[in-house]
Amino acid sequence: MKKFALISVSDKTGIAEFAKNLVELNYSILATGNTAKLIKENGVECTEISDVTNFPEVFNGRVKTLHPLIFGGILFRRDHQNDIDEAGSNKINPIDIVCVNLYPFPKVVNNAEIELQTKIENIDIGGPSLIRAAAKNYKYVSVLTNPNQYDNFIEDLKNDKLSVETRTKLASEAFAHTSFYDTIIADFFETQFELPKDHFRANLPKTKELRYGENPHQKAYIYGDFEKHYEVLHGKELSYNNIIDLHAAVELVKELDEYSCAIIKHTNPCGAATSQSVLSAYEKALSCDPTSSFGGIVAFNNKVDKEIAEKLNEIFLEIITAPDFDDDAMEILQKKKNRRLVKFNRNDGSDKFIIKNIPGGLIIQDKDNSTLADSELKLVTERNYSEEEFKDLKFAWIICKHVKSNAIVYVKDQKAIGVGAGQMSRIDSSKIAAIKAKEFGHDLNGAVAASDAFFPFPDGVIEITSHGITSIVQPGGSVRDDEVIKTANEKNISMVFTGIRNFKH
Repeated sequence: MKKFALISVSDKTGIAEFAKNLVELNYSILATGNTAKLIKENGVECTEISDVTNFPEVFNGRVKTLHPLIFGGILFRRDHQNDIDEAGSNKINPIDIVCVNLYPFPKVVNNAEIELQTKIENIDIGGPSLIRAAAKNYKYVSVLTNPNQYDNFIEDLKNDKLSVETRTKLASEAFAHTSFYDTIIADFFETQFELPKDHFRANLPKTKELRYGENPHQKAYIYGDFEKHYEVLHGKELSYNNIIDLHAAVELVKELDEYSCAIIKHTNPCGAATSQSVLSAYEKALSCDPTSSFGGIVAFNNKVDKEIAEKLNEIFLEIITAPDFDDDAMEILQKKKNRRLVKFNRNDGSDKFIIKNIPGGLIIQDKDNSTLADSELKLVTERNYSEEEFKDLKFAWIICKHVKSNAIVYVKDQKAIGVGAGQMSRIDSSKIAAIKAKEFGHDLNGAVAASDAFFPFPDGVIEITSHGITSIVQPGGSVRDDEVIKTANEKNISMVFTGIRNFKH
């Protein structure tokens, strides 16, 4: 009995060689128009599917393979006598190999220069149907959807090692392939036509297995196009914790004015500053807590140059990340082999959601993209803030947004000088921030404070002002706001409300 393989591919990488190998293994090739043309041009014999079905490709190729002689050849069960009899009586030949990949809808969908109808025309119909039919009948049919599968598959065929386990694996990859494709189409239609999103879809390819997760006994993987947004220029492989901290650092520094630096440890900033140069910003950020900064992640929102590179080499840092590095800086920083140098896409705004798993599903929220306009700051005290305090209040508010709750941040001269993070009590966060500031010689007199949420009682204001703080920015909204404002007036400080809470759990 003749053996048939069907080939219909959009990505034609390696397809002529693949077809040639199949012919040498006594397979007859069936192919659609452009695929058949390429195969023939490479000296490989094949039959066009329209010659099998005796029906032409119609509607500019919209219909090519949707025919019982094709789908019957894929789907009939080789060990079911009734299927065998029906195949014989209807002159259906078995198709044992289906090699299909799809129109490039995922590549064109986000291209603003391509018109809507062209995008629609790049939605494949027959391809997914062929793939799903072959995958469903995996006991008898091999389905290939990616050129990187070809070599191993041919090797198995040549050595007569093609097993049902291999076909099962190929079928699983095929269903994942069409699922990924359909997800992109569904998301596109919901966005394009402003339809309700009643389902959350996450169907990303696994791109990397990490050495381990948060701890050595946990496995970890990267799914999606992380490397599109972060490019590792030097150093050993990023770990799970590195990636989480790296992204936290970049998210913070992208919100700050040039020139700015943020130093992150366990997703919390242990230093952040804005200044007149990259070097000055780093020195100010480092001064906040040089002990915690050791082994941390340092992020800049400007190019790293030779001058700052020499300074960075003075202590151990896990990762240095920036929008760019000049050649001299790279030469200096690469002297430490294990330190990672990572370039990030400064204009990237791809994060839309914060996702966490819960029993039975996921809990999803919008990313906290809140910003604070000057007009939104509401002065609620008798004492007004100075121009310098106003700058520091806005800076402190941004830093506080990126600190785990309960969060208190002290700022002076556009640099964080004390950070209290992740405490069960806001009072404790206030105390810790002061302890850290004093430990490293910072003068809290005249500094400002930011709180990520309102003060439920006046005691938080009392604690903060006891260290010399002269102005506080906080969301407001407590049932005891009047008492808190009264205390602020008694302490002769200024206080502004934002109306925005920035919890970070």
